Amino acid sequence: MDVFNALKLIQFDHQPLNHQQVVITDPTGKPDAELSDLLADCLSKVDIFIDFSTANSVADVIDDLHLLTPLPYDVLEEYQKILEQKITNINFASHKQLIELVYAPLV
Repeated sequence: MDVFNALKLIQFDHQPLNHQQVVITDPTGKPDAELSDLLADCLSKVDIFIDFSTANSVADVIDDLHLLTPLPYDVLEEYQKILEQKITNINFASHKQLIELVYAPLV
């Protein structure tokens, strides 16, 4: 599964996931600041400019952001990479009030 599909899948009380409560972690649960910051930046733009619920693919998100924002191509490319990042697990850290998307580290 990738980050995009996880974000589309997870709901609380039949409501979309609050994007401000999502972080990327390694398999031990340690947050990856760089990936989490990139995801937060991407999702903040998504929340402002597009309706995430109508996007069917990462390409839809990137195409909409390209049309509706002045973001440069290299930024959109990074957004695409984070949304396509493969994850191995989803951890609901209720004590932190976070959703942790656990990525598979590159070997």
